[in-house]
Amino acid sequence: MPIYEYQCQKCSTKFEAIRPMKDADAEIACKTCQSTDTKRALSLCYSKSDGRSGGAASGGGGCGGCSGGSCGSCGH
Repeated sequence: MPIYEYQCQKCSTKFEAIRPMKDADAEIACKTCQSTDTKRALSLCYSKSDGRSGGAASGGGGCGGCSGGSCGSCGH
């Protein structure tokens, strides 16, 4: 189950909840003041890649767009 972030509109507390996707926007009480005037916050994550493709999908060493053949978009 995903972790969602929420912010209480009454006391400004930010909190997280593990919930099913179908309940992401369902009413939830603040963990501090118990108010149900809460809103789901935008969750951000950071991901970094060295630009090389790898794993089973890489096939012949090209990018996924050219199925391992030679193309100009990835330089392989």
